[in-house]
Amino acid sequence: MNLASAWRRMAFVILIASATIVRAQQPLSVRQIAPGNFAHRGHDDVATPANGGDIANVGFVVGTRCVAVIDTGGTLAEGRALRAAIRAVTPLPVCYVINTHMHPDHIFGNAAFRDDHPQFVGSAKLAQAEAARADNYLRALNRELGAAAAGSEIVAPTRTIDGIGTLDLGGRKLTLRTWKTAHTNNDLTVYDEKSGTLWTGDLLFAGCMPVVDGSVVGWLDDIARIRQMNPRHVVPGHGPLDPPWPQTLDAEQRYLADLARDVRAAIKKGETIQRAVDSIGLDERRKWLLYDVYHRRNVTAAYAELEWEQ
Repeated sequence: MNLASAWRRMAFVILIASATIVRAQQPLSVRQIAPGNFAHRGHDDVATPANGGDIANVGFVVGTRCVAVIDTGGTLAEGRALRAAIRAVTPLPVCYVINTHMHPDHIFGNAAFRDDHPQFVGSAKLAQAEAARADNYLRALNRELGAAAAGSEIVAPTRTIDGIGTLDLGGRKLTLRTWKTAHTNNDLTVYDEKSGTLWTGDLLFAGCMPVVDGSVVGWLDDIARIRQMNPRHVVPGHGPLDPPWPQTLDAEQRYLADLARDVRAAIKKGETIQRAVDSIGLDERRKWLLYDVYHRRNVTAAYAELEWEQ
């Protein structure tokens, strides 16, 4: 690399780092989707330096006593911007930081809230899942985002939920529930009883391709139970905030049910996993954002799960 090229590369790195600092100093854009419930819509994309890893829906719920954060974003910078958004709404302390599951776009902003001394809340399976992938997640984050990933780290839960738990924010009770292995093995939802708002994490994808990193069978079982909750407002893990209910859940259920059906049929016919990946769900491309990124992975995951089904 010649000197001119080296200077250009250094200038690019400085530019990205500067943009990250500016982004961290500006409040994250949020929308009040129901009284006391504020959500930010992430980009419908994979993590890139241009979007700063801001690809998941995150937000917070405000009570009369304190605030609960629900997922913190894909970087320390995004977490700081979310914290700034909270401060623009209320001076109340942040008493809880809730992570709906282990994926990087939902957890790497946690450290921005460390000085608030909240309880970090997640599934009883969250810490182990994070630890198992921590090194890979950090390497990928730095590879994908470069300087925008600066300072990002995993903060493990200090309070865990196994089944159902409640958090009192003062005049507003949140019900937290863990689920059968589905999107991951550590999925958790948050329901604000006062407004009827359900924060689903990645148990619900709105318009974006659902990603199977757990069990397609378990996910279908969970969807049947989520449907019974019949919330008035919904914050999905990805896609438009407060999308039509239950139509958005219907679309996800149809995709996953068709995936399971077609993979079972391929296995029964003796098709190889490669043949299944190359042939199943081709007509889904026009229905989902990020189809080309995740659908083939879903077929692979479903085949590996269902191949040994009795």
